[in-house]
Parts: sequence; structure tokens; C-alpha cells
Amino acid sequence: MELELKSRTHDTEAELFDPLASEYDNWFDEEGKLIFAIEVRAFQEVLGSLPKPRLEIGVGSGRFAQALGIETGLDPSMRLLELASKRGIKVILGRGEQRLFQTGSFRSVFLIVSLCFVYSPSEVLKQAHRILAPSGKIVLGLVLKDSPWGKFYEKKRMQGHRLYRYANFCKYAEVVTLLEQSGFSIEKVISTLFQKPNKVEQMELPRNGFSPAAGFVITIAEKKASEGAPV
Repeated sequence: MELELKSRTHDTEAELFDPLASEYDNWFDEEGKLIFAIEVRAFQEVLGSLPKPRLEIGVGSGRFAQALGIETGLDPSMRLLELASKRGIKVILGRGEQRLFQTGSFRSVFLIVSLCFVYSPSEVLKQAHRILAPSGKIVLGLVLKDSPWGKFYEKKRMQGHRLYRYANFCKYAEVVTLLEQSGFSIEKVISTLFQKPNKVEQMELPRNGFSPAAGFVITIAEKKASEGAPV
């Protein structure tokens, strides 16, 4: 399975997020404050099993990295990296598809609501596999296509929303296939954000396992040690 965004160039991520950097970051303090808290709460369930050093691909303004103790962040947007740097994150300008880190450099790699924006999901996962140490973990924070929130953002995409028109949301089965083809074995799945879009009014506790009704799904997978895995 190859999910590519062939309608745009590799540079679109920077062109897209640079002008929206302040607006994007302010969302976490305004309408997205409770949503962010719910998602961070879900990550806290599994943080103890995710060893350091950690990298976030698509770190953005560093909100999740700061909250989750992720030391290093990669992003194509200079404006967002400036904000992440102020939050104490070691930042690197670039894309997840690029060969920027030494093999086995990290023990946990995160992609939080960023897989849908990358140019080549399969290439990003291949690079994540390469830079992870043996038995390292990849952690995906996902809005899935068939969920209520996925349908909400898909509608925005179809309407030509300036941000979501470039998003390429996946179904859960597609994510599973991508991970397996990239040399990962799924260990744990957590679901949260069961309140509907525009109706998030209270804190939620995460639930174990995949739920199609969840707006946010965390999938943790381990780097396989098999001989046939990508290098």
C-alpha cells in the first residue's frame, strides 16, 4: 500500500504551516485546549513504556513534545520550529522522508497528527524504522478517516480548507498495513476523544483497544528484529 500526496510538492508542508504558525499554536490555548488535554492524558497511559531518547516527526510548535518529554523535534516549518525551540525542544529543519539521523539514534519515534500531512507515509515509516534502535517504538497519534472526527475534517478537506485540503486521512486497516509493511509489530492501541466535534465539554479517560467511535487513536508498534525488515 502506498499512500502518496502526488498533487503537491515536498515543500508544501513548510508553505502551508509557516503563514499559519501563530494561529496553529494559539489553537492549543483556545478552542483546542480541552481536546489537547484529553489527548495528552491518553499518552500519559503509555509514556512509561516509551524509552528515551525520543524524536517527534512533525513536531510543529512543540506542544506535544513539551508535554510528553520528547527531547528532539523535526519539522519542515521554520516558523513552527522557532516556537518549539522556545519550549526547550532541540529542533531540526527537515522532513520525515529525509535521511537526517544515524541508524539506531532513537528508542521512541512519535508522529502525532502528522502522518496525514507527510508527502510519503511509507517513506517516513521506513526512515523511522531505520533510526530506531532494536526493539524501538513508533507511536502514532491519529485522526482516522472513518471516525466522527475524521469525517468532520474530511468535509473540511473537500471544501478546500486552507489546512485540511492537503490532509490524507487513513482508515485504521490502512495504518495497520503500513506499519506491518514498514517492519513494525503493533503492541498496544488506545482510543479517546469520544465526544463529537464542536461538542467537547469535559475531560475523558482513554480506553484500551481500537474503537471506530474514537476521534483520536494512539497506536504503538515495536521495530521488528526480523531479517526481512527494512534497513
